Amino acid sequence: MSVNATTISAGEALRVLHAGWEAQRAGGMTASWMLHGRPGVGKTEVVQTLARRIGAELYDLRLTTIEPQDLRGLPYFDHATAKTVWYRPEDLPDTEAPAILFLDELTSAAPALQPTVYGLLQERRVGRHRLPANVLVVAAGNRVEDGAIAYDMGTALSDRLIHMVMQANPDDWLKNYAVPAGIHPSVAAFIRTRPDLLETTEDSLRRGQMIACTPRSWTRVSQIMTCMSDRALRQVMIAGTVGAAPAAEFALLADEIAATVQIDALLAAPRADRAALYPRTLHGLTALVYGLVGSVTEQTLPQAIEILADLRGLPGAPPGLPLADLASFGFELLIGRALDKGWQEAFATSDAYAGYAAERQAAGLP
Repeated sequence: MSVNATTISAGEALRVLHAGWEAQRAGGMTASWMLHGRPGVGKTEVVQTLARRIGAELYDLRLTTIEPQDLRGLPYFDHATAKTVWYRPEDLPDTEAPAILFLDELTSAAPALQPTVYGLLQERRVGRHRLPANVLVVAAGNRVEDGAIAYDMGTALSDRLIHMVMQANPDDWLKNYAVPAGIHPSVAAFIRTRPDLLETTEDSLRRGQMIACTPRSWTRVSQIMTCMSDRALRQVMIAGTVGAAPAAEFALLADEIAATVQIDALLAAPRADRAALYPRTLHGLTALVYGLVGSVTEQTLPQAIEILADLRGLPGAPPGLPLADLASFGFELLIGRALDKGWQEAFATSDAYAGYAAERQAAGLP
């Protein structure tokens, strides 16, 4: 059966779950949530991010690895009452602090396990073990059509959940995930110029190919770029992660960026000497923006502001480069990072940003 729910990005799913948590905490509603989506689209990362954001302990249950008795607990005989009593399993939250019970791979779990989960999703209990009111219940899983091992969800299970379908969205991934996660600037620049290659599961299934590009696989490529200096070895690893064709295209861009992007040198140089250090290609400048925002510290933020402000009027830049758009996009990311870190005072005291803002205001731009 198809999942006839709203399809949203990872960032939107995070906002919905956060709103659900706030409503539950206020006593207005208590619900269990279900994230559907292709493998690697970021379902687990959304739940992990929510846990960090609300300060909750995450209880991550991979339902493909447990049996029904693992949720029920262990029985023992109480001789004083002549009754069988159940020890509570340690995987179920039993705390007054905020917690998230994450039932991952729900649609891949054996059908025999599903009835055990019914009580957790609706009545928030297994046997006599009840979940505290401060526990948010979130489940996730792949769909049958995603090419993963999955079972159709029966109506008795689906009726206990609020469903959302997560889909990879390049703009959302770049803005809300890539920068906070420290994704390598070459990967971020590549996805910005080839957004169609962020997620290719459907195309790979149609072609009969085992390897597909996913947000998860590009995160792994970022790790390879950071840790592996040998280009030949790195290329084998990347091809085995996203497929040979995307890897070959990515290698060309990564080589260009490695030869032209000098973030540390730009930050260290006096403002008057920086013009010669800027890349002169769209790929290089895009990687510069992501690398600058990702590496900036509170101490280097004033210099980063100057670098982005000066990008708009970069002398000697080839014609046709969208310098103003890149600078505006960079400031959007940089301001977001500064607000998240509490560094916003640097913008109020920056002459470079004041000049940039005045120029935009004179042009009638927000």
